[in-house]
Amino acid sequence: MTDVVLYERRGPTAWITLNRPEKLNALNDAVVRGLEDAVARAAADDEVRVVVLTGAGRAFSAGYDLSAEADETGLDTAAKWRELLRKDVEMTMRIWSLPKPTIAGVRGWCLAGGMEVAMACDLLICTEDARFGEPEIRYGSGPVTLLMPFVLGERRTRELLLTGDTIDAPTALQWGLANRVVAADELEAEVDRFAARIAPTPLEVLRLTKVALNRATRAMGLLEAVEANLDLSALLNAANTPEQQEFDRTVREEGLKAALAWRDRRYGEILSALGRKEEE
Repeated sequence: MTDVVLYERRGPTAWITLNRPEKLNALNDAVVRGLEDAVARAAADDEVRVVVLTGAGRAFSAGYDLSAEADETGLDTAAKWRELLRKDVEMTMRIWSLPKPTIAGVRGWCLAGGMEVAMACDLLICTEDARFGEPEIRYGSGPVTLLMPFVLGERRTRELLLTGDTIDAPTALQWGLANRVVAADELEAEVDRFAARIAPTPLEVLRLTKVALNRATRAMGLLEAVEANLDLSALLNAANTPEQQEFDRTVREEGLKAALAWRDRRYGEILSALGRKEEE
């Protein structure tokens, strides 16, 4: 069986790669556990100064595996949803709190829980074809780890989370989500250049600097916001709205592609109707 998370040492840099390219590196239980193990391994290795997270194939990550979620049984209460979501939050926050600089190397889709993993990193470098968003609201869910307000600010976060829209790489750069945008064939080289600029600094200096930065963000209320959102996400997922039921039914009976098409048709019809109204 192929490892769903790969770990590679390149000098002072540890490269952690999500490795489900056929599923656009969707996050399932195995990937969550693999990420936790890889992050712990990088944290324990004093030869590692910088940690890179990236995805195999044409995407960083399309988010949590909706096919696996649709097949989950027994998630009939907010308490059960909270226990499931708590594991995902803990994984993302372990990346955020890793006492070493982290770089997300993003190509293609970077959505939902995948975007949260990328936002948990200190720096983000993406390719020109990268697209970012948290479209969970369009099928009756919400962000699992609420990091976006602390990365993008309140107004832009509200825009993305309430509409479910995605943004392209130039917009991500303009909004402060990305540090650099590069051509697809230059991503690894650009990440390596950033890592090479960081790695000569003594590990203890890097660690204390990272702790100082994280403490500043904690003082802004990040941990309280993440914890409060976990409670509300559990309630949201347990609401079991008709739209959630239809989405999950379509996933089980017709597959994820059909369910996403159903979701997109709903919003496409709304936008088409708005366009017609403007023309009248």
